[in-house]
Order: sequence, then structure tokens, then C-alpha cells
Amino acid sequence: MDQTTRFRSGIKGLDQILVGGFLTGASYIIQGQPGAGKTILSNQIAFSHVAGGGRALYVTLLSESHERLFQALEPLAFFDRSRLGTEITYISVFQTLRDEGLDAVVKLLRRETKRQDASLLIFDGLLNARDRADTDFDVKTFVAEVQGQAAFVGCTVLFLTSSSVTEVSPEHTMVDGVLELTDTLAGVRTVRQIQVRKSRGSKALGGLHKFEIDDAGVTVYPRIETLRPPAATKASRLEPRVATGVEGLDKMLGGGLPAGSVTLLAGPTGSGKTTLGLHFLSQAKEAEPALHFGFFETPDRLRAKAAALGIRLAPENSATLAIDRVPLVDNIVDKLAHQLLDRVSALGIKRLFIDGMGGFERACVHRPRLVEFFANLMDQLRGSGVTTLATWEIREMVGSDVSAPAREISAILDNMILLRLFEEDHSLLRTISVQKMRDSHFDPAVHATYIAEKGLVIGEALGARHASPHPRPDEG
Repeated sequence: MDQTTRFRSGIKGLDQILVGGFLTGASYIIQGQPGAGKTILSNQIAFSHVAGGGRALYVTLLSESHERLFQALEPLAFFDRSRLGTEITYISVFQTLRDEGLDAVVKLLRRETKRQDASLLIFDGLLNARDRADTDFDVKTFVAEVQGQAAFVGCTVLFLTSSSVTEVSPEHTMVDGVLELTDTLAGVRTVRQIQVRKSRGSKALGGLHKFEIDDAGVTVYPRIETLRPPAATKASRLEPRVATGVEGLDKMLGGGLPAGSVTLLAGPTGSGKTTLGLHFLSQAKEAEPALHFGFFETPDRLRAKAAALGIRLAPENSATLAIDRVPLVDNIVDKLAHQLLDRVSALGIKRLFIDGMGGFERACVHRPRLVEFFANLMDQLRGSGVTTLATWEIREMVGSDVSAPAREISAILDNMILLRLFEEDHSLLRTISVQKMRDSHFDPAVHATYIAEKGLVIGEALGARHASPHPRPDEG
């Protein structure tokens, strides 16, 4: 078997967690409880394989016609009836197994694999074959003979089985890899996950990875923490800063935001976070395209708000500015991250405004991983040379109490700006302050903010504590 040759599944994300795909001529078990997605996954792999010029043999232990299977697959985009019986062949070995046993099934598979010139063999029903065996040795013999014959002709084998097969089952020791699909409830949500439990002679991205099934079939979303970020170009202090679009804030920041940095705007509702983000987006230009990635405001509402504030955004359908809105539905946090990174890459984005980091938090079903998730997402953006401004909602609307958006999150941020609301003389006072800038001088004073004809305006510093002429850079 050629350990360097890969058999690509054609399923987005799956080849990524398999670090290039299945090994050609190897054998794998795909297991999961009924309804986990094994049949759709394997058929999608088969149709992708034949679309690329290969040939597939799909073997089942169904006693009835395959027409019911085809009816279930019909709504899926990858299914193509024109390929049935030619490039992909379905056969049932139910009667052969019942009447003649495992040896006869092996002979039938050997004959059909050769006759169909199959480079992919899918055997759907390994648990049934195991139940028909008298001993564990018989199971091992069956698997060994099937995969031995397939490997001889360079055919990759996928055995599908129920998740009731345990880790210590004899067939696990025989195959080159084991993929497990699960379908569980997290609160009221259904969560589908895939895990590479075994990968002999090949690397794989470990742990659980989310996937979904829709009209296109299966899409896998590798955990963002498992992906290596691109190497970031070290920014020089002499490089021009990235303007925020608010002159007073740029002065507080020592000339603007460092290129390629990640800045968090933290504040309660009504403190001006989205307004500041619109100013940031208004500075987009052809050489520095911008993306708004948010969860709450539609593009029309954002543009109407910008116009009302006198903030000029690039026109609709402009290559300079894209506005994406992701509704707060049953999102998958890794899907959101991949969707964002794909847009950044496809559009060449250099200026990014994420309006609502809490949208990622709400989509996360395992909250303890959030710090690692955000750390890697930020590294991915830095490595792509993107200057990012992101908002986080603070619960306290009015007052001096401030809670961190997430434990340890300040340590993975480059810069942090705090927007607050205070009640003074029976009216609300808006303020802004720079809490942190990594390796950079900044004005630490608290300044009043106002909404004027041209949007957000930075006012005077409040109180007696004004910025020193030479404030020390943040060392965090």
C-alpha cells in the first residue's frame, strides 16, 4: 500500500481533519448510532469519488430494493441517478450471507470488485456480518480477506457499522482507521460530531469536530483550535497606523490602531460600539477592503444608521465593503469561524469589524474552550494581515461596575477600548477610555463622547487624571 497516496473524500472539512484524506488502498470503519449520518456521509464520498473519475461499489445487507435508499438520497445535491449502474454500483449480499455465510460474501465481493474495477468499496452492515460470525477470529478473517483483496488492487474500503461496536471489538485492530459519528442533545439543540478514533500511519486532527447535514450533504467544521495559523508579519512601529475614522480616538491611540492587531470594544447597549465600528468601516478603500460580520443588524439598517449619523460607507455591491449578517439561530461556533475566515480570504479583507463577539459565545456548546477558540481565531486573522475591531456587550448599562467579557480574554487581545454610560445630573454621560495597547503608547485618560452631525466625537478628558506626556506602553 502506498502510504503517500491520498484518497480524498470530497467532503469539505473531512479531508482537513484527515490531513489530506484517506490513505489509498487502506480500510476504515465509520461507526455511529442509527441517524448519525453514516449512510449520507459514505454515499457522498462515493459520488464525489466517481465524479472525479473513480468507480465505486456500494454493498449493503438490505433485504429490500435499493430504491428506498435512492429516494432518501434524491433531495441531496451530490446524488446523481445517471451514475447508477455505471460508475457506482449497488448490490445487496443479504441473501448470500443468510444462505451461505461470510466466506461466500468474501468471494462475491472479490468477484464484484474486480468486475466493476472499483477503486472504492463501501460495505454497509459490518455489525450484521459480525453477528453472523461464530467467533472473533471469523470476524478478523472476514475483514482481513476483504481489505487484503481490496488493497491488492488499490481499492479503499469503508466499513459502516453501528456504534454498539465497542473500542475493543476485533475489527478495530484490523483496519487502518476508525471514524465515529455522534448525534447528541446539548440542551435543546442537536449536535452532530465526528472524531477520528484511530489513524494508523497517518496524522489526523484529534478530538471532536462538529458537522451538519443539509441539502448539500455533510459539511465538517474542524475545531478552529486545531488549525495552524499563518505566520504573521511582524509589524514595525514605523508603519502607518490604521485609522479608526474618529480623529479624537486616533489621537488617544497614538495615531490609530496598529496594523494587523485585534481590538475589543467593550461596553453596554447604547454606548456607541456599533457607531464606532461604522466609522472604522467608512475608512475602507480599494487597497484596504473591509468586512462587517455581525449578528443583529441587517445591511439595510446599518446603512440607514450610518446615513443618519453622517457616516459615509462605500455603496452597495462595492468591492470595498461587504456587510454580512448571520442570524442568531442554531449556529455552530466553528462554522461561524470558518465562514468568517473564508470571507476574509476570498475578499482579501484588511479591515474587519465583528459586531457582537457574543454571537460566537452563544453558538458554543462547550464554553470552557472559548478562550482557546478566540485565541486561535485572532491568530488566524493576524496571520492574514487583518486589522480587527470587535465588540462585546457588557451587562451593566449604567454605572462603574465592569465585568470581563470572558476569563483571560484580555491576555489574548492586542488592544481594549472601554465605552461606558454614567448618569450625571439626570442625563446619561457617554465615555471612552483605552484600557490596553500592546507595545504602544496611548492616552489613558477617560474622555467624554458625543454624537454630532458627523457621528462620534471624542470630547474632553474627565477629572483630574489626564494623560501624561509619555505614558508607558502596555506590557501585557
